[in-house]
Amino acid sequence: MSRVVFVTGGAGFIGSALVRHLIAATDVHIVNIDKLTYAANLANVASVAGSERYHFERADICDAAVMRALFAKYRPNAVMHLAAESHVDRSIEGPMDFVQTNLVGTAVLLDAALRHWRQLNAAEQGAFRFHHVSTDEVFGALGPTGLFDEDTPYRPNSPYSASKAGADHLARAWFHTYRLPVIISNCSNNYGPYHFPEKLIPLMILNGLHGRPLPIYGAGDQVRDWLYVEDHARALWTILTRGTPGECYNVGGCNERRNIDVVQTICALLDEHAPPLPNGATRASLIRFVTDRPGHDARYAIDASKIMRDLGWRPQETFETGLRRTIEWYLANESWWRPLQQIASERRGLAHDGGAL
Repeated sequence: MSRVVFVTGGAGFIGSALVRHLIAATDVHIVNIDKLTYAANLANVASVAGSERYHFERADICDAAVMRALFAKYRPNAVMHLAAESHVDRSIEGPMDFVQTNLVGTAVLLDAALRHWRQLNAAEQGAFRFHHVSTDEVFGALGPTGLFDEDTPYRPNSPYSASKAGADHLARAWFHTYRLPVIISNCSNNYGPYHFPEKLIPLMILNGLHGRPLPIYGAGDQVRDWLYVEDHARALWTILTRGTPGECYNVGGCNERRNIDVVQTICALLDEHAPPLPNGATRASLIRFVTDRPGHDARYAIDASKIMRDLGWRPQETFETGLRRTIEWYLANESWWRPLQQIASERRGLAHDGGAL
């Protein structure tokens, strides 16, 4: 039997892209562990669910007994940990869910992985990896210049980023204290197909498609580095298979854009590809500026030179090619996003960051 890899959160946005990539491009057996919260969707992995190398387990990473049982059942060779609550606005409204899943859940998973790892023989222990997937938001905000690198101090400014920062520290502690072979990666804002429609890019696409207002926080001057999700999936596998335990790797798309520029680009592409709005209005006329959210970080930007230099990964998509592919996907997949709009509708009236996880 080939290697067994646990992917936690594999029905979510980034996790499902990783699952699809691993089934398509490797020979590993995937165990997708997902609680199936509101942002998870098994339709995200429907294209690979019939593979004999795909296995699904509905489970909560906070349940220690269940996690230990899954390790005993499948005896994985690696864990790729993506399960997380990821939306900043929701963390402001309900921070304890984020503390529970992102912090406590990570600790439970690390403990179960350590118990499993200690039962392996020396060769198996040497080959085992625990890849903890995190976000650039743990670093806080940048000024108008500079980049986050792997040595940037942590300064989280939201309950979401604080919970992810704590999880990063736990993962690092399990490596230094127990020698569990942990690798950490921190990514910039992801976008692409299957993105839950509460986040900035899919929300703007769907609102613009239907002629609804396009609300943007503040003046839209916040800057983010955008990473196409399939490029991120390739990076995660590269880190797992080529990365060094104890190391951290930043993953970015080298695509810094202001939120207002992102939305205006979406408007132009929708005007080009989607049915016209009544009375010949442009999508840009739908833009509305709303009160900024508390603690909104002004700028994130990733220095991804380490993963490029040491592991040979580079993004394949520019922001322009990736955004065009994303819009074309949403236009062609109404059957996927329409059922999710009611779930996301409570978020309407707000504009959102793309969110790393």
